[in-house]
Amino acid sequence: MKKGRAVVPDGLIISAPASGTGKTTLMLGLLGAFRAAGLQVQPFKSGPDYIDPAFHRAASGRFSVNLDTWAMGADRIAGLAEAADGADLVLAEGSMGLFDGVAVPGEAGTGASADLSALTGWPVVLVLDVSGQAQSAAAVALGFARMRPDVTVAGVVLNRVASPRHEALVRAGMEAAGIRVFGALPRRATIEVPERHLGLVQAEETPELNRIIADAAEFVAAHLDLGALRAVAGATRLRPGAPVPVVPPGQRVALAQDQAFSFVYPHLLDGWRAAGAEILPFSPLADEAPDADADCCWLPGGYPELHGARLAAAGRFRQGLRRFSETRPVHGECGGYMAMGTAIIDRDGVGHEMAGLLGLVTSFEKRRMHLGYRLAALAAPLPGFGAGARLRGHEFHYSTILEQPDMALASVVDANGDPVPETGSRRGQATGTFFHLIAEAT
Repeated sequence: MKKGRAVVPDGLIISAPASGTGKTTLMLGLLGAFRAAGLQVQPFKSGPDYIDPAFHRAASGRFSVNLDTWAMGADRIAGLAEAADGADLVLAEGSMGLFDGVAVPGEAGTGASADLSALTGWPVVLVLDVSGQAQSAAAVALGFARMRPDVTVAGVVLNRVASPRHEALVRAGMEAAGIRVFGALPRRATIEVPERHLGLVQAEETPELNRIIADAAEFVAAHLDLGALRAVAGATRLRPGAPVPVVPPGQRVALAQDQAFSFVYPHLLDGWRAAGAEILPFSPLADEAPDADADCCWLPGGYPELHGARLAAAGRFRQGLRRFSETRPVHGECGGYMAMGTAIIDRDGVGHEMAGLLGLVTSFEKRRMHLGYRLAALAAPLPGFGAGARLRGHEFHYSTILEQPDMALASVVDANGDPVPETGSRRGQATGTFFHLIAEAT
């Protein structure tokens, strides 16, 4: 695809029948192996994930970008895909199972990786966990290959293979079904990335990350046919067009950035910068206040519940944030929203004082998962958007609301159109939501 001088190379989508099959390990191994071979590979992530892209960047040396068919229109996805300009190959990591999405389509699909494949033209390489089965794995692969005529399954990678005999049996089944096998990976726990309750532990918290990536790259190169994989990559067929602009929350944005506040989509930051905004990072965990020269403050999500005591002791941060909010807007998403509240109760039942810009009190003592896409109609402005704006985002947390006394920020529904109680809050210049903003709805 060409638009001006931008060229998006051929691509592949790394997907699977379900979560937990080894997609991320294979993705990191392929990125590392192709990079070691001298190729520039542009990573993407299908869906609303803010952890995997940091791993992709570490393995590839290039910023990874989220492409989400529920929250983004085809034009926005086409514009974001131009991040691959100058690369030799695109690799996009899928989310959940290949066809898993919501029931009601959004901007360009249901959020399923299959929708991204159909939109972009990138064929799918299916990662199969073949532990506990042999020839039967071919039936799974064949079903996925025939499920949708607009999605091409180029072949499979066999994962968690128990022995050479096991591999031979699985390959025999694939050959009988006409399914191409690009390689087989034996079990190897030393290259698996550690997990936490929201998924993978963050890249910057993984001290062995470079070792894991190097081992995964060597492992993948030794067991897969990299040349064959590159050869089956499909031409990008996205429509060229002007990139859809992203509205920044301000001209100078104070952005909380550390291990407690790191969940922000890369395409948003890139969009803010492209619109001329200057981003001024600060660390609440280091007891830093937002820059006094900023005209708005943005607190992303993260893991504030793991750092409750440090945030409660960060008097300079909390006082500085309060002073800032007296004259300028402050917005928080999920973890940032909770840190703007009155208190967080950690998993041991211990309460930690937060900034107090809002009356929100949340608890992790009894975990309850909140997960899914959100469509919000704003009842009041938040930085970058006026009242009445419709925003698409995603919510994923385990906190419970104990108190939420402030006015609702928005009317929020899930992907089916059903109302959800997490409406966000507003008080003065302070606003917050449990969902992470992805894009404005069209």
